[in-house]
Parts: sequence; C-alpha cells; structure tokens
Amino acid sequence: MTAPGRRSSTFSRLLRHGFTDPSAAERLLDGPELSGVRNDPVLLEALGATADPDLALHGLVRLLEAQPAPAARRELLDTVIAAKPLRDRLLGVLGASAALAEHLARHAGDWQALVMYEPRDLHPGVEEFERGLAEADDPVSLRVAYRRCLLSIAARDVCGTTDIAETAAELADLATATLRAALAIARAAAPDDAALCRLAVIAMGKCGGHELNYVSDVDVIFVGEAVEGADEGKALRSATKLASHMMRICSETTVEGSIWPVDANLRPEGRNGPLVRTLASHLAYYQRWAKTWEFQALLKARPVAGDIELGEEYVSALEPLVWKAAERENFVADVQKMRRRVVENIPVAEVERELKLGPGGLRDVEFAVQLLQLVHGRADASLRSGTTLDALQALAAGGYVGRDDAVQLDDAYRFLRSMEHRIQLYRLRRTHLVPEDDADQRRIGRSLGLRTDPVAELNREWKRHTSVVRRLHEKLFYRPLLDAVAQLASGETRLRPEAARERLVALGYVDPAAALRHLEALASGVTRKAAIQRTLLPVLLGWFADSADPDAGLLNFRKVSDALGKTPWYLRLLRDEGAAAENLARVLSAGRLAPDLLMRAPEAVALLGDSDGGLEPRGRAALEQEILAGVSRADGATQAVTAARGVRRRELFRITAADIVGSYGTEAQPAVADQGALVDRVGGAVSDLNAATLAGTLRAVVRDTWGDTLPTRFAVIGMGRFGGHELGYGSDADVLFVHEPRNGVPEQSASEAANKVVSEMRRLLRLPSADPPLLIDADLRPEGKSGPLVRTLKSYEAYYRRWSLVWESQALLRAEVVAGDEDLGRRFIELIDPLRYPAEGLGDDAVREIRRLKARMESERLPRGADPKLHTKLGPGGLSDVEWVVQLMQLRHGWAEPGLRTTRTREALAAACAAGLIAGEDAEILDEAWVLATRVRNAVMLVRGRAGDTFPTDPRELAAVGRYLGYGPGHVGDMLDDYRRTGRRARAVVETLFYGA
Repeated sequence: MTAPGRRSSTFSRLLRHGFTDPSAAERLLDGPELSGVRNDPVLLEALGATADPDLALHGLVRLLEAQPAPAARRELLDTVIAAKPLRDRLLGVLGASAALAEHLARHAGDWQALVMYEPRDLHPGVEEFERGLAEADDPVSLRVAYRRCLLSIAARDVCGTTDIAETAAELADLATATLRAALAIARAAAPDDAALCRLAVIAMGKCGGHELNYVSDVDVIFVGEAVEGADEGKALRSATKLASHMMRICSETTVEGSIWPVDANLRPEGRNGPLVRTLASHLAYYQRWAKTWEFQALLKARPVAGDIELGEEYVSALEPLVWKAAERENFVADVQKMRRRVVENIPVAEVERELKLGPGGLRDVEFAVQLLQLVHGRADASLRSGTTLDALQALAAGGYVGRDDAVQLDDAYRFLRSMEHRIQLYRLRRTHLVPEDDADQRRIGRSLGLRTDPVAELNREWKRHTSVVRRLHEKLFYRPLLDAVAQLASGETRLRPEAARERLVALGYVDPAAALRHLEALASGVTRKAAIQRTLLPVLLGWFADSADPDAGLLNFRKVSDALGKTPWYLRLLRDEGAAAENLARVLSAGRLAPDLLMRAPEAVALLGDSDGGLEPRGRAALEQEILAGVSRADGATQAVTAARGVRRRELFRITAADIVGSYGTEAQPAVADQGALVDRVGGAVSDLNAATLAGTLRAVVRDTWGDTLPTRFAVIGMGRFGGHELGYGSDADVLFVHEPRNGVPEQSASEAANKVVSEMRRLLRLPSADPPLLIDADLRPEGKSGPLVRTLKSYEAYYRRWSLVWESQALLRAEVVAGDEDLGRRFIELIDPLRYPAEGLGDDAVREIRRLKARMESERLPRGADPKLHTKLGPGGLSDVEWVVQLMQLRHGWAEPGLRTTRTREALAAACAAGLIAGEDAEILDEAWVLATRVRNAVMLVRGRAGDTFPTDPRELAAVGRYLGYGPGHVGDMLDDYRRTGRRARAVVETLFYGA
C-alpha cells in the first residue's frame, strides 16, 4: 500500500508515459480486466506510444468488457501482449479515435480484423474492400462492414504503414466499394426499375480525385440512359428512384449511425436540376450554360459505380470541354473570385481555425493547382490528374511550377491533410476546424509525432505550413513566368514560351509577347537587382492581373524600375515594406493619371511605403507652409511657381494613390466601405492643395514685382466645387478675384496691379511643364466673360446691390476665401451673405426663375450623342440635380437654419434633413446619387488621364472604372444598371422637391 501523501510508482510511470490523468488510469489498470498485466512494461510502453494514452486505455478496457466470454477476453489480452503488430494497430486506433473505440465496443469481434495483414492487405484497393462489404445486404449491415474496413485503414494510417496520400486513396476506394454495395442494395429492392435503365455514378470532388477524407460528403453526379427498347422518360424516373435510394442508404442515420452524406449538388443546375440526366442532356448543359467553376469541378470526375461503360462515355464526352474552359472570358478572374467568396463566407470567429477554407488552407493549394491544370492541361495531357499531389508533381516535372515551390507546397499540403484526418478521426465527424481545447490539440500533435511539447509544436508547424501556402498560393501561378525569361540553375525546367504566353493570356494580358519582354528586361541576369526583381515580380504579376489592365501595370512598373533602378532604396522598399509593393501594383494598373504623376517624379514611390501615414492627405496649413517656404527660396516668380507646382504634383500623386488603394483594398486592409468618405477625402484634399498652390503663386507674383507689399489688398474667393471642398482630379479652379486699394494708392494703380497679379498667376500656373497645370476659371464673376477679371470690394457691392440676378445668388452659395488677404476675404463674405441667404427666403418669382434655368440647362447643355442616363453632371439624378435641390433649400431656408450656411453639398443636405426640410430616406437617396456620380467622375479621370462626365466607351477603360467602383471582372453591365437605377431614384426625389411634381 502506498503511504499517505506519496504517489505510487505506477502513478509516476504513467506520467512518464504521457497519461494526463494517471489516477484514473491507475484505477483502470487495477480493474479486473487488466489486473493480470497491470505492470507489464510492454503494455505501458505501447499505450504511451499512442496519440492519447488515457483514451487508448479507456477504449481497451471497454473492448475487454465487451467480450462475450472470459475465454474471448483472455484471447484478446494475450494477443495484445504477445503480438506487437496487433498491439500497435489496436492501441493506435483506440488512442486516436473515440468513434472507432465505440464501434469496437459494440462489435467486440471486429478487433480480429487487425490481427494479421497479408501482403495484399497493406495497400488494399476497391476489390479488397468489395470483398469486405460483400455480406452486407441492408443499410445497417453495410454500416457495420464499412466501419470494419475503416478500422483497418485507420490502423495503417496511425501506425505509419501508409502515408497521407495512400490513406486518402484507400478511403476513396472504400467509398467506391460502398457506393457499389449501396447501389446493389437499391437495385435488389427495385428490380423492375433496375431492368429499365442504365445508371452510372460519377464521383466528383475528393472521392473522384482519389483523395478522400475520413468524413466528407461524397460528391456524385448521376448519368442515366434507357436500356434498349425502354421508354426514356420511364427509364429516367426509374434511374432517379435508384439514385435516390442509394443516397439514402449511405446518408440516413440508423442504429449504427450513418456512413457519410452523398451530395449530388454539383450536377447541372444544382439542387434545382433533375437528379439524373441522360448523357446528351449533360453535354447540352455544359456546352451552353455551365459556369467556370463547373468545369473546374469536372477535373475530378471519375466513374465509380453502376454502368462503368456509360460513366466512361460521360467523362470522354465532357473532357474536351474541360480543357477549353481556360479560353472562357474572365476565366482566371472567375476562379479567383470563387476562392475569395469561399473565404468571405467563413464566419469571422472561425477564419483562423479553418484548416480547409481559410487563408493558407487546403483549398488554396487545390485552387492554385486546378487553375494551372486548366490553363496548361489543354496542351499537356500529363497534367490531367484528379489527384492534387499527383497534379502538383506533374506541374513541377513540366516546369509549370518551380521545383522548390512544389516541394514546399507538397509538404504543407501533406501536413495540413494529416491534421484534417486526425481531427476527423477522433469523432468521425465532418469538420475542418482546428479544436481550441488543449487536450484535443495535444492528441493531434502526438498523433503527428510531435511529442516534446505537442500543443506548442502543433501550432508552430501549423502556422508555418499555412504561411508557406499563403506565400506560394499566388506565387505558384506567376513565378514560372519569370523563370521562362531568366537564367536558371542547371537541371531546372523552364516554362516553355508558349506556355508562358498561355498563362499571361489567361491572366488577362492582351499583349503577352510584350509582357514577356518586360519580364526579361526586369528579371534577367545575375545582378542583385535582378534577383530582387525575381522575388517581387511573381506577387506583383498577381496584383496586376487583379486590375482591368495588367499590361499597363507591368509596363508602368518597368518604367518606374528603369527610372529608379540605380537608387539603393527603391527595390529595398518594395522588398521589405509589404504594403509598398502592393500599393505600387494597384496604383500602376488602375489607369493613366496616377502613373503619369509618378513618372514625372518617380521618387514619390517612397510615399507608398511610409507606414507613418504616407498616403494620408496633408492639411492645408502644412501644404501652405511647405509651398511658401519653397517660394521664399526661389529665384524669381517662374522658379517659385515651378516649386509650388512640383509640390502640387507630388501631393496629387499622394491623393490619387490613397484613393486607389482605398477603393481597391489590399490583402491587409479591405476596400473602404464608406464611398462618401472616399469622396470627401479626395474633394477636401484636392481643394486644400489647390488653395495652397494659389497662395504660393500669389506670394511669388507679388514678391517678384512689388516686394513684400502689393499696392492693393487682394483676395481669391473659391467658387463652385473649389469653394465647396468638392474638387475632383480634373476640375478647374473656379474663383473670383477681389481687391481694395491701400491708403494713398490711386484706384487706377491699384486696379492695374490687381489685374497684373491675376494675369501672371494664370500664366504661370498653366506654363508647359512636367507638372500638371492648374487652370483658373473666373467665369462666375459679375457680367461673366464680359466683366472685368478683378473688382474692388465696393464695385462688387454696387453690382450686387443693383444688378445681381438670382443665378448669381445661387453661385455665391459656394463662395469661400481660399487665398490672399484674410480680412478682405472676410468682408467679401459678409457682403454676399444677405444675397445667398436672403431674409425670409426666396420669393415665388425667384423660385420659378431657378426652376426655369434648371429646365433650360437640362435641354440645352447636354452634349450631342451623350446618353442622358449615364451623364454624371446633367443626367437624371446627376450632380446638377442633387446640387440644385440642395441649393434651392439653402436659398429658401438658409436665413433661418444655420446648418444650411455651408458651401458643402453633403453637409447642407444633412443639415436640411436634420431641420426636417427633407425626409431621411429622400436625403439618403440624393446623397447616394451625388456620391456615386462624383466617384464616377473621379474614376474617369484616374483611368483616362483626362476629365469626363460620362462613362468611357473603351471596354478596358470601362472595366477599370468598374474595378475602382468595386465591380469585379464581367460586371460592367451591373455597374451601369446600378448607376441608372440610382439616378432614377434620385430623379424621382428631385421631381418632387425641386419641381413640386
């Protein structure tokens, strides 16, 4: 007896052998079933070698208790102690699978299936499993026989007799035998139906690919034909009954549980389509209606049961269509989008534990391999394997995947599949989630040979392998494109030029020959620069391919690289700052404007990698400070304004880059969901930048001619979108100029000085240069183009008092001081406030005049040939519609509602809603329409490099606008439909609020 307070030697030994509950284990060993061998070192060693010694011991005791007689119990125990093969297999299974332990406890004689292995039993195939299931003649006996066969597979697996690929193949063969047995039971139950039809069962998915899990849906497709002389309709109904019965035999729960669900949803039309079709019907569907993913699924199609000849005819008939799938429009984009959709549908709480579908999971490997098979399998039949690892090996052998990448991916896939098998084997439940419980993770880790610290080692290896998959998933597709043009180590297989071109075309490159030339120029050679490029380009190519114009992205990257190739920081930035490379790829492939701005000063690339807010727009004060400092250092006005324009060009690039990255999103940061926030950020940033540029230009012009003081006070008033902080990339700067002679200065001299300032500012800001011009538009001044460019404050006062028209009051709603003398600007605003916010609001005549002006503008100003419904400014629900509604409310109610006294459209609209002047739903409709129209205008400028109020007609440019707005490949039609719908809804609100309809 053990002394109180001291642990027994058995307790300590159990701890050393890996038991987590030695006290419970000691009680089991002391029980009558094991009392004779409780101290046998062979037994303890064998239990300690299992994945979960506690579980194995508990299962062994239950199995012994289940034996029908003492003699049977002695036979089992003697065999366990004496026969190492049985001991390892039996205890290995008991320590890894509570479900199989439960099966053994219910069927106490099934342990005999593990006693001996003949050579043929080491790697059984379909025939061996069919013999194992031969006596099953109903669903219950089929389940028992299935579990008995599964027991032998699991034993070979946990003992290391078979590797993961062999185990998965055996599971697929067992599934094949089971489907055949289930169909035989169904046919026996309905011989009349069986006599009328030929029925082929086509395995799909992992069963078809010969790589099944322990517990997985078995995906199938059914093909039926009438036997000679039978009516086709009756034959198909009979085939459907047989197929349905076969599915129920496998799927339904009985006293012995279920086997696995049989899933026929991969068939044409999915759940909505007939369960069984003729071969001709299948063929017609795939020729006319099938989507890309359906051809991808057919990669694994394999006839397994029923009429095998008919099944082979099915595969042969569809095979040519499978290998033409890569020629479909948007093929690669469709496959990648489907992969992204799978990830997006995973519950957030499960993403990090999702072994199959999560980032870096099994599906990433399978999708990448299948994509490459479909692209290159057209011309290379060696790639046409339904088994992932075999296909990966063939891709490496053919040079379509780098050998090192293939080895790493093979290792990662095997590890992740092994984890998946061990997780499912425990309860024989269909799951791909890594358990959170330490005990579960400890069992899984030990089952994979991780014994020192199973939990920590398992998590470390798991994360390492998922990291490898995440890194190689995209690279797998793009890396060989570089190897096709680069110098390779001896023995490496090169991707053939034809195959490289095929892959580039599949990715959406219109000119693959030019793309290959760019790759060769960037990545060839043995220099350190070329080596870094070879590391970067596989990932960059993937990001380029995610845009509407991959060719432009790659060409622009080559130009930037040529310009900055000798600067030591450029490639280092892209290599070491993960965000910089992706941001650059997005910017270079999103259109013409941002790359043009970058090419004029490529060193602005550094902004893309600045982790301290490099893409955050700078405030007006900081911009003015930098520009004025540059002006003060310059020698003359021309040089000073050149410096100011240089700052403007760099900051425009910052704004466009931030807008593109925010609209596209990155791997680390999804696209900004709030479209209004993107619009406000661009409008505010461009307006602040232009205001700072005008302030610097004004300072430069004054200093160059008059020194520190101009003979007249001078202010620039922003109008239109400029005053409203709503400038787009292509907007002119609408302004008014106001001056006031200083004391003692004759009005004529002051006027001449002011006009000279205006003339010189306009000239300097549009001089031909590498920097984009800033065009000043003063047409909103009194008397329009016929009136003087600049007036005194008194002149404005006299004009507005005597001659002002209602449209001028409306235009002044957007007036805001942007540069020059602050006090003069403030007094100008005080002068115009009574005009734009008239006391008691507008009279009825003025309201009618505004409505008349709006109606005339709609009929006269729309460009000839333009589609009115797609015109962002003048079309239904366009900018003009929304702004005139808001401005009419400001003119009528601004005197009473302080919130309406703003130059900003969205702010005024929100204030009108808060004041009860417009219903919340109507305000949302108008806001959505205004934001969308503004986004489209910005997109057109970004894509085309020049301003426009309508969608581009060029398909690639139109697709690029769609991509900026969040529409994937092939959804341009949806974008246009959504725009029209949004405009229609907004116009209905406009008709009510503006015209009183």
